[in-house]
Amino acid sequence: MELTVTLKRTARTLALLAVAVATAAGCAAGGLPTGGGGAGPVGTPTSSPPVRSSASPSVQPTTSSPPATTPATVPVTSTPSRTASAPAPGACGRAAGSAPTTRITDVPLGSSVVSFGPQGDTDPLPTAITAAPGGGSWLAWLSPDSQVHLGRLDCDDHLVGATTAVAGVDLQDIRADAQGVVVLLTRPGPQGNGTLCGGTSSPTRAMWMVRFDNAGRQVWEQQVTNLSGSLGGYDPGALFVWWYNHHGTLAYDGTNYAAYFEAAITVANGGCVDIHEGDRMQVVNATTGALVPGHDSFAWGCSHAWDSHITWDSRTGHFAMVCATDNNCRIARPSTGQTVAAGVCDGTLFGGDLVLAGTQGYWTAWSNGDQARLEHFSTGASDHTVVTADRTEHSHLVAYGPARMLLTWRSGSATAAQVYDSTSGAAVGSQFTIAAADHTYVEAKDYPDGSVAFPAVGATGSSVRIVRVMPLR
Repeated sequence: MELTVTLKRTARTLALLAVAVATAAGCAAGGLPTGGGGAGPVGTPTSSPPVRSSASPSVQPTTSSPPATTPATVPVTSTPSRTASAPAPGACGRAAGSAPTTRITDVPLGSSVVSFGPQGDTDPLPTAITAAPGGGSWLAWLSPDSQVHLGRLDCDDHLVGATTAVAGVDLQDIRADAQGVVVLLTRPGPQGNGTLCGGTSSPTRAMWMVRFDNAGRQVWEQQVTNLSGSLGGYDPGALFVWWYNHHGTLAYDGTNYAAYFEAAITVANGGCVDIHEGDRMQVVNATTGALVPGHDSFAWGCSHAWDSHITWDSRTGHFAMVCATDNNCRIARPSTGQTVAAGVCDGTLFGGDLVLAGTQGYWTAWSNGDQARLEHFSTGASDHTVVTADRTEHSHLVAYGPARMLLTWRSGSATAAQVYDSTSGAAVGSQFTIAAADHTYVEAKDYPDGSVAFPAVGATGSSVRIVRVMPLR
């Protein structure tokens, strides 16, 4: 009998372990469920799982009261969309300073964006940003009418030119190259004919990559789950997106895009089906839109999985990934099952982003017991730990120029930040404050000129703020 569970974001590990007693066997990282077992089939709640107060929704500021500025912060600016073309290659080159400074720009979108308030792992992601090779950005945002909108930002983070929209019920991530941009999103999928062994039915969805050229014209789209007219989500063998743990990220190797995301798998259990949660990585050719075998892809990795992150490592010629998993409660490598950092099963285990180290290997941020750490690893377990000042649940880690990385985390209604050396892990300078609210799942992205940017809640329901941490000398 499958149990019906209402997950809480901070009590996820304990809830998933409780569900696991409903099955006869566990699902180890790196393997598909066997014998109808798994890491625990999960029932469906009747409403979105809440998050605890420390991850409470950020308050949307009014247009008359922009965030207060600090000595390290440039005031918010707000201007209408421009008609100028996007920046030419090499056009941006933002000036580097001796200490981090922050520029915050309110960007009117011309359409509504879903609320920044709910920040559980089942709630819609409102927006995502990525660097464009010309020095500007691509910005994506999800509107309440289930449309993902795309637009170009210039060097000053103003929206320029026309925007485009594509159907999608949830936005996941966005990445760009010289020929255009790829967005990762979810869409409704067929339900199938299976009957749940327990729990309440929930809509099934498919994960898609959609490719646009630089003029905003769609070039191709490719599903990276496996639903079809003959295989619905509730049919045995389906790999799809269900109601829980469904965030995803993209990486680009110069030829192919990789999507690494949380997924569900359907397994027959007598006359009914169980649905198990894990993650999946698939690779798509940037030119043709065809699925590409190999390239570190896999059907099923960590289980259960959350906070799944990926990066391309040109030094090794491989995609590198980490997940948080309740399989022994740890940060792990999904393709090999190796442990990067061992955690404690107390419901507070969360994984952060993954960046290249200054020499070989990687840095990842993670937290347990509300204490964030940085871990350096190469092929297996961490070989260096940095205990940070981050005492909140979630943090974001991003490359900050060629030799540094930036850790950010929620600090009341603002965001705290600290620069670290990407080789030694040593702190660089003092902690500083960014006068914009953090979002649990909106990622910061690095830029070729050494700056970092992330979107934050805007002055109105149809704008977002672009927070840019300027380059550091």
